[in-house]
Amino acid sequence: MKYIWIIALLTVFTNCAIADNKGDIVVAADGTGDYISLTEAIDHLPFYNYQRLVIFVKNGVYKEKIRIEQDYLTIRGESRDSTIIQYAQLREDWQKNRDYIGPAVINIHADDIILDNLTIKNTQPKLGPHAFTIYGTGTRTIITNCNVTSNGGDTVSLWNYKEGMYYHDNCSFEGGVDFVCPRGWCYISNSSFKELMNTAAVWHAATTNENQKMVLNHCEFMGVDSFYLARHHYDAQFYFLNCNFPAEMRDKSILHVSYPDKPEKNRPYLYGDRYNFYNCDRKEGNYSWFANNIDSSSAAKITPEWTFGQKWNPEDTSSIKVVKAEYENQSLFLWFDEIVMPVGDLKIQTKSGKIFSYFNGVGRERLEFKGENTLTEEEVKKEFELVSGNIQNIKATVKPRTFK
Repeated sequence: MKYIWIIALLTVFTNCAIADNKGDIVVAADGTGDYISLTEAIDHLPFYNYQRLVIFVKNGVYKEKIRIEQDYLTIRGESRDSTIIQYAQLREDWQKNRDYIGPAVINIHADDIILDNLTIKNTQPKLGPHAFTIYGTGTRTIITNCNVTSNGGDTVSLWNYKEGMYYHDNCSFEGGVDFVCPRGWCYISNSSFKELMNTAAVWHAATTNENQKMVLNHCEFMGVDSFYLARHHYDAQFYFLNCNFPAEMRDKSILHVSYPDKPEKNRPYLYGDRYNFYNCDRKEGNYSWFANNIDSSSAAKITPEWTFGQKWNPEDTSSIKVVKAEYENQSLFLWFDEIVMPVGDLKIQTKSGKIFSYFNGVGRERLEFKGENTLTEEEVKKEFELVSGNIQNIKATVKPRTFK
């Protein structure tokens, strides 16, 4: 007998908290973890990853560069200042002698990657030339509670120009020219920017979609004398909200770079200057070019979800919802509003006390549960309770979404 129930919301009550698991894999330079390096840990990941895996990195200095190709990976440090991943790499050196890993300390070629509670350094000593610390071509990349530094330019270069969406919060960024330079959509909050040269700190490109934008909210800038705020070569769209600028920042508006003597180098410029400011302040006096040109009600609507065009909300904390339930041949199937994974020993119970255990479906929108008892149509329509374990989203969000 087959019973199907289409539901708008299925409330699930949990009798147990989700496990406080720091990591599925532990990396420790002193040998007390599963692996002594990130390289070794990543080499042992599944070729295709269908659930979020957390690599917990204990305090130490890890002198290596890594390439991430598996989706749904979190790399989390034990402490922000004492878990350090570092490597010396100039982009031009890599171009002359290319390796598979890539031109940066962390090279991201996957979606839904989270970097949290780390210091990541490109330790090459030259001031100015391209020296990536984080380079990426994936989408839905989250960087939180991190120090990311380089002496060169393009410290954080997330360059999926078609679909790239990036969220950064509570970070410290440092580098030379254009040292945070996203292509696509980017939202950065509660972060500091330190410019080491008297050139532009940030850069943006919106090359394929006029709605792509870079939003900086509650950010602080610092730097050498006469550095300036931002520039761009392609179409771009900037929003600076509630930002603080230092006395050292020169009186120079966002610069659209063009080449009068070499017009063949100029990029199409379809949308004109799109520079938006609200409630920004400079020590020693404000400049007219960053006066408010959006009002408070408009600024209040500029959230991460708005920034990403409703395609992604990395700050979403709502509970996961079940949209359909089906029972057939002693299997209970639950469909969710996004792809999910089981956590722990996942078991659910019907209102009549029948228990079903997770069977398969990780990385899908549907989970299958097996049980020894049959279910009636009325039982399928009722709510279920978690007996043990939990259900969690897989796509990148700042905090895991589960049943609550």
